[in-house]
Amino acid sequence: MNKDKEKQEISVIGRLLSIEALLIVMGLVCLVSGIVTGESMQLFWGGMIIGGSVILYFVKKKDWKKHWEEQERIQKVYMEMRRLEEEKKEREKKNDERG
Repeated sequence: MNKDKEKQEISVIGRLLSIEALLIVMGLVCLVSGIVTGESMQLFWGGMIIGGSVILYFVKKKDWKKHWEEQERIQKVYMEMRRLEEEKKEREKKNDERG
């Protein structure tokens, strides 16, 4: 029972100290520092860091395996359509040569 609790605590600490959390904290520090000192570059970098963290969150959240399977399926359909079009052109060409 204690080992499960320790794993949960490590998991919570791991989430709190994750790269994404540290990036958001760094962005907030830059924003606050920019507001306090009035420097626009710190405001800019703070906004960029927070924006990047949000984008990173959504990119990591996406199911990439499903995405690539869908892309492969679309590519197969496209290749099949191309093959059928080429066969149709070849048949038309042969029919034109005969007639």
